[in-house]
Amino acid sequence: MTRAEQPPGTPAQAQVEPEPVVHVLWMNGGLGCDGDSVALTAATQPSIEEIVLGGLPGLPRVAMHWPLLDFECGPSGGADSFIEWWHRADRGELEPFVLVVEGSVPDERNKETGFWCGFGTDPATGQPITTTEWLDRLAPKATAVLAVGTCAGYGGIHAMAGNPTGAMGVPDYLGWDWKSKDGIPIVVVPGCPVQPDNLSETILHLLYQVAGNAPMIGLDEALRPRWLFETTVHEGCDRAGYYEQDDFAQRPGSPKCLVKLGCWGQVVRCNVPKRGWINGIGGCPNVGGICIACTMPGFPDKFMPFMEHPLGGTTPAPARTLTGTAIRVLRDVRTKAVNPVPR
Repeated sequence: MTRAEQPPGTPAQAQVEPEPVVHVLWMNGGLGCDGDSVALTAATQPSIEEIVLGGLPGLPRVAMHWPLLDFECGPSGGADSFIEWWHRADRGELEPFVLVVEGSVPDERNKETGFWCGFGTDPATGQPITTTEWLDRLAPKATAVLAVGTCAGYGGIHAMAGNPTGAMGVPDYLGWDWKSKDGIPIVVVPGCPVQPDNLSETILHLLYQVAGNAPMIGLDEALRPRWLFETTVHEGCDRAGYYEQDDFAQRPGSPKCLVKLGCWGQVVRCNVPKRGWINGIGGCPNVGGICIACTMPGFPDKFMPFMEHPLGGTTPAPARTLTGTAIRVLRDVRTKAVNPVPR
């Protein structure tokens, strides 16, 4: 506000300082399908609208530069006006900012010509700027780096054996011990796609942390938020009781344990059975789908073929069958004993 724009009777010293802004630069120029961006639109705890519009107490003002949301790109600034925010960050004009990476990072050194993927163009040359070049430019300047989805986290589908791109996750590219200039490790929220609320909750934590209203984010050995990925699918699954009593689904559509149909939930770190997918509803085993381990660093190669996973667990099969049968019989007896109304 200039002096001429001040309301009548407003002293100059009463001018309000502009509120600090935390910029979120969302780069979906890696090898990916934009599925994680689409997933975030379904988040409700919190929603992306609550984050962007400042609907939560203590949240700093947020400027979200996200291809699915940004309204500042368009004809008035030219076709590439959106990418100017990245150039401003590169010039050191945005502080602080969080760099979000969606899609895996290709190895641009494994070929003689061309490039695998890029994001925007260089105004000086008119040539595409590769994903790796943006990481080289912006990661040292970012307050935090967030790898969204299993592709950005660990390479995902594009890192499967035989893929010519040499795709990898952000931690593989920057280094697993890498930390931002503020001392924050790379944060990975995996999933194929990511569970919506897991992502929005992690973004919220990082924004609160940047504002000084939250402690350092707690991560596990795979750089996942610990509070979201500290339990297995099996531990939160409604079907776990069937496994305990050796009662397995023999075909899709059964309400029983899915491990014999290929479910990897016993070893996979994921909270989808508890959290659901949208508004607490849905989630792979909740709707009869096996867990294919999409939140794990080894996905997908380590968990294929998906439908031929042998019966898991550390107990030998004969002992497990005997124990499960005994549990099932004893529970049946106990149920019949306590079910009648007392005289």
